[in-house]
Amino acid sequence: MSTNISAALDPKVFRDVLGHYPTGVVVVTGRDEDGEILAMVVGTFSSVSLEPPLVSFMPMKTSRTFDKMRACSSLCINILGGEQEDVVLTIAQRWENKLDGIDWFESPSGDPVLSDSVAWIDTRLWDTVEAGDHWIALCEVRDLAVTNPVSPLIFFQGGYGSFVCTSLMARMDHEILPAIHAAHAARPQVAALASSIGCEVSVFTAVSSDEMATVLSATAPGVDREEGLAHRIPMVPPIGDSYVFDQDHDAQERWIAKLRGADDTVKEMHRARLAFVRDNGYLISFLPAEGNAAYDEMRAATRQYESGRLTPLQERSIRESIGSSPVDYHVRDLADDEIYDVGSLVLPIRDPNGGYSMTLRLGQLPARQSGARISEWIRQAGAVVEVLER
Repeated sequence: MSTNISAALDPKVFRDVLGHYPTGVVVVTGRDEDGEILAMVVGTFSSVSLEPPLVSFMPMKTSRTFDKMRACSSLCINILGGEQEDVVLTIAQRWENKLDGIDWFESPSGDPVLSDSVAWIDTRLWDTVEAGDHWIALCEVRDLAVTNPVSPLIFFQGGYGSFVCTSLMARMDHEILPAIHAAHAARPQVAALASSIGCEVSVFTAVSSDEMATVLSATAPGVDREEGLAHRIPMVPPIGDSYVFDQDHDAQERWIAKLRGADDTVKEMHRARLAFVRDNGYLISFLPAEGNAAYDEMRAATRQYESGRLTPLQERSIRESIGSSPVDYHVRDLADDEIYDVGSLVLPIRDPNGGYSMTLRLGQLPARQSGARISEWIRQAGAVVEVLER
């Protein structure tokens, strides 16, 4: 009976259905008889028993690392935090010397405890049970401790993430109140800018390193706010360059890395934009032949993002839609007598702490304008930025 059911199951469907259930992520470490450091990433860790204290994880039978671990006198299970995705990827991609460059200290049994892990569990292998193409490794707990009480790393639908409770989301909304007050103090100037140019003008603030939110928006007569981006937008390239440009190199590379699978040409384009806004104080995007329709997919993606909690699969789809926009983001110098179709104009706004957490964005701009006219827009927008920075 079970054999017939197994034969009828589509492996892809099996993985897809079970992928809708999240799992925690741990790194199991140990030392072999020769002192070699062993480490493997596991997404099948579980608590088993209190009397005796047992936990388990399920490595694949093909795992060469687990073959070595079976001979270890002890193993340490590291529960990873939400900010340790890079640690997971580093360990998973290496065949040897897996912890090189990764900070750790010794457990009571002498096995590696990764720095910044949420918790560690010092164990010895108690029993190994065969389970199809995996082993169930039962481990007896000798000691354990919480060392970094933060949200754990979670694997869900093929992606890594973390847990954010509703109260934390409300707290983040509360934390952008200063930006809301600052923007609304400049409402007359923002509205006048929109009316003068005939466009939409929005002020965004960074909610976190992953999201921006609109704190003020004004439109000229005849300009539809619904044709603009959503009120909450994910900070995925090209969105966020006016914030990230002032961050350190690692933060900039993490931002660019949100474009999964992007080639070097695209990455260099975004690096060039970061350098340009640092030197010039503004950024321009240009429309292709289809005009503002080039924003349709990005606009739809930001509205889906704003609609509520998303699965990792939906977030990846949104990220891909934003990153593959046909809008031209290459930097270029404006010639006064050349004609351009501008998609957007963004200017970073310095906050009271000296950072750049806010952005002024002009969208739905008049088509077919001279470089001289666009330069005048930049000057006008810069004057509004000065008001917002007071």
